[in-house]
Amino acid sequence: MTENHRIEYKRELTGNLEKEVVAFLNAREGGVLYIGIDDDGKAIGVPNCDQVQLIIKDRLKNNIQPSIMGLFEILHEKHNGKDIIRITVAGGLEKPYYLKKYGMTEKGCFLRVGSASEPMSQEMIDSLYGRRVRNTIGRMESTRLNLTFEQLKIYYEARGLKLNSAFMQNLELLTPEGKPNYAAYLLADANGVSIQVAKYIDTTRVNLVENRDFGCCSLVKALKAVLERMDVENTIYTRIGYPLREEREMIHGRAMREAVINAIVHNDYSNGASPKFEFFIDRLEITSAGGLPYGVSEEDFFNGYSSPRNKEIMRVFRDLEIVEQLGSGIPRILERYGRDAFEIHPNFLRVIFRYQQPIGQSQGTKSAVEPEQVTQQVTQQVTPQVTQQVKRLLKATAGEMSRSQLMEALGLKDRVHFFRSYLEPALADGVLEMTQPETPRSPAQKYRLTGKGQALLKQIT
Repeated sequence: MTENHRIEYKRELTGNLEKEVVAFLNAREGGVLYIGIDDDGKAIGVPNCDQVQLIIKDRLKNNIQPSIMGLFEILHEKHNGKDIIRITVAGGLEKPYYLKKYGMTEKGCFLRVGSASEPMSQEMIDSLYGRRVRNTIGRMESTRLNLTFEQLKIYYEARGLKLNSAFMQNLELLTPEGKPNYAAYLLADANGVSIQVAKYIDTTRVNLVENRDFGCCSLVKALKAVLERMDVENTIYTRIGYPLREEREMIHGRAMREAVINAIVHNDYSNGASPKFEFFIDRLEITSAGGLPYGVSEEDFFNGYSSPRNKEIMRVFRDLEIVEQLGSGIPRILERYGRDAFEIHPNFLRVIFRYQQPIGQSQGTKSAVEPEQVTQQVTQQVTPQVTQQVKRLLKATAGEMSRSQLMEALGLKDRVHFFRSYLEPALADGVLEMTQPETPRSPAQKYRLTGKGQALLKQIT
């Protein structure tokens, strides 16, 4: 693999790191920069990788404008037994990006040309600035000012991270004027953004049988609730045979998860629209508003080039390890369903998952029984990979119970041990839920089994 318009090699961390990153940010498709590899592609290695990663993050955060948090990721990898650092950079929407100390000038703005980073002309800088996307959720002011973030703090604490008093500034949840922005509104405990999962009885939108709203809360909580609902709906067809048991998902779980996350992270919230999730008798449709991000072609999109529409949301989701790697979602969907699964329009983007047929029935064969009967004949599964402590907690939970009642039922006295080993994993797995999620620290807070928890309890008992 040689250097090209998307790949740059560095033997070591140098003073022109920011210049190379700026060039990738200003490119349509972003790029990848490796540290610890020479110009010939030979791995040299990087000593003190952890320390160097922190230095890189600090330099990129403080030396480039506009803010690029959420537009890059830094990974420690092994190449031929050597420790190297990989920096993946997405193409940004607020072009031109520039070196802070030189400003928006020819000395501060660069663009990738071939395998080199070249200065931009002032004419190009002015042209890009004139087309800059300004209605991003980071610049839009929140419609509410009295926002609370108890849910977000719990999710961060579950990952061993703590949000201090300056977290809104650190997570870029403030406008340039210092007021809560629309990203803060979306991540707050309460908002007015509806995120619905609908179910229809046939192939049209005429006969609606179920419509549940999982929104109006932190976008992180809404995502987890939608994913849990999707898992319940995603039937697993089972055929018992000897000596093996054969199973097939109605929808490929990993691809469905990626599509749900993409729809919520990349939805264009600036015009008040929200993503939709619709189950029909023959397919699942996931629709996000906004079409492709500015400057991204269909070919770029299908090649996995990342250009996050909402970098503030992307950053939080990466902190919480909901998003794994920049640009990894679309290739995973394509691997299972191909390009035909996507409908790309100027104002919205839709992913369509056609259901797999029950085992023993080909895709082109119509079932001899009604879909409702098929659903009754298959087994709906929940993920059983939970700890023994969580299983004990499920067995001990009867109706709605407080923390002290649960500890007493389990015979536990150490509150910290109970929280870390029992309660926190159960909440994270979606098998237990709070009765008052808007006020997690309420003295009247109680806990109960979710639908997923009840199904798992049946399995383990």
